[in-house]
Amino acid sequence: QVQLVESGGGLVQPGGSLRLSCAASGSIFRFYTMGWYRQTPGKQRELVAAITSGGSTNYADSVKARFTISNDNAKNTVYLQMNSLKPEDTAVYYCNIKTIGINIWGQGTQVTVSS
Repeated sequence: QVQLVESGGGLVQPGGSLRLSCAASGSIFRFYTMGWYRQTPGKQRELVAAITSGGSTNYADSVKARFTISNDNAKNTVYLQMNSLKPEDTAVYYCNIKTIGINIWGQGTQVTVSS
């Protein structure tokens, strides 16, 4: 059974940086899409960034040029480097993996951007 373990959230000042990691354990088909989503109270979960096993990426307009998603296929791990963080980036960030027969979410990690 595939499980996702997230790490790297926390409190950071505006303009600061954080790096989120999401490691997938278990048997994973070699073609997949992994992504980071975020959610704030009362709002729908939204896509932040996604990457395929082949390295194609997709970003929300609000994070382009500030966030970078990358992956390490050998480790089944995806990273989200977040720079120039803004208070509006505050949310619970969720990792997700989609592949054949699998659509799994991580437990979420809180990111708070505040002075």
